[in-house]
Amino acid sequence: MKSSTVKMLGLILAGCLAACSQNSGFKKASPAVTAATNMQLAIEYMKMGKLASSRDYMERALSDDPGNPDVQMTAGMVYERLLDMRKAERAYATGYRLGKGDPNIQNTYAGFLCRTGKAIAGEKLFDEVARSPLYQTPEVALVNAGVCVRETGDLVDAERYFKKALTIHPNLPEAMLQLGNIAFDSGDTAQARDIVRRYLAVNPPTSEVLWLGFRAERKLGDATAAAGYARRVQTEFPDSQQAQMMRSGVDR
Repeated sequence: MKSSTVKMLGLILAGCLAACSQNSGFKKASPAVTAATNMQLAIEYMKMGKLASSRDYMERALSDDPGNPDVQMTAGMVYERLLDMRKAERAYATGYRLGKGDPNIQNTYAGFLCRTGKAIAGEKLFDEVARSPLYQTPEVALVNAGVCVRETGDLVDAERYFKKALTIHPNLPEAMLQLGNIAFDSGDTAQARDIVRRYLAVNPPTSEVLWLGFRAERKLGDATAAAGYARRVQTEFPDSQQAQMMRSGVDR
């Protein structure tokens, strides 16, 4: 959403509320409705990187409807972007408490736990989400759990989660890429190469998987294949981090 559109939404909301309060013929919008509107504005400003405005709208939403778990979880995201981790943790925890049993809220909170060094708690919660009959994409929660535990260095447990995700969605790109990276980091370069080839046979390329293919082929001594991957990174994803690393000679 463009800045002018977001600003217009804010003006419309403000004008509506003012008119409703002055005209006895109209009912004033309920706190839940104004909170939902302010929350959406906070999200749009956050997407644009206008974090001060995002925080202002988010705090209005919190004031209007603090018992709404979605409002609290969104506040957690805004505060996390602002690096105000004390407020972020409080908002996330409150949202989780209010929306306990909602797997989408559990998934969001688990991600925060993993990002803030609480991998054991995050993994456990992701596992609960994956087993919830209310969650429609358990493979995503399994990948999230794998990424979470991989950050602790537990490659065996991480690999287990990624393989389990692939039993649900055999061509899941993130699970395949994660397994390829684990194979490469564990010294099984041939396995990493095979995973890259299988990935590209069923999924669109990304700079990350091409970068893995480049490193695997280079390590295996296939200069022609490595050059092919390098060329694709530079031509198909010239602005990617991987292309920048290649231009600067990283990992060569």
